[in-house]
Amino acid sequence: MKKIGIMGGTFNPIHYGHLFLAENAYEQIGLDQILFMPSNNPPHKSKQDIASNEHRKTMVQLAIQDNPHFSLSTMELEREGITYTADTLQIMKEEYSDAEIYFIVGADSFLSLQNWKKPETVFKLSTIVAFGRDQIEQGRMEKHKEYLMKIYPDAKIMLPFMPTIQISSAMIRERIAEKKSIRYYLPSDVMAYIEENQLYTAVTRE
Repeated sequence: MKKIGIMGGTFNPIHYGHLFLAENAYEQIGLDQILFMPSNNPPHKSKQDIASNEHRKTMVQLAIQDNPHFSLSTMELEREGITYTADTLQIMKEEYSDAEIYFIVGADSFLSLQNWKKPETVFKLSTIVAFGRDQIEQGRMEKHKEYLMKIYPDAKIMLPFMPTIQISSAMIRERIAEKKSIRYYLPSDVMAYIEENQLYTAVTRE
């Protein structure tokens, strides 16, 4: 079966940390394709702090344009209301019935998975691929995997190793607002787009 990875997030903005994580997942798991899926209205963030859908979609396109196994999915951007992963995976399973779905998350998301809407559906419809940030985090995640497996015994969870890369979208937004350089934090085409459209000129800390 084809193996498809889903890399979700607000991508506000997308940066090298996202790309580095996705490439590691692609290589270590042997994925055929990774879909970068910007969220429309995530349940845990304030909409006013997020760049427009069009801006975030364009930045993702610019960031992944030179990687043949990365693709943009606008599935969540096209849906109204709050977007939940369980609902997205349900749609994915219908559209990609002949594929295995791998949902890629960072440490923070993984450690709160049990609090998501319909976590049992998330585990049923996908394999969770979670990346920690360092050895301490990795130990915490191993324990959390054991905890989740007790609650959801049929869950499929992978914890691949990834070298540490300390970049966040919030860090980039703050640097822009403080008129500091963001060179080498994200692809140059994305940086040029942010400058051209004067995005993130006010500090947002979400």
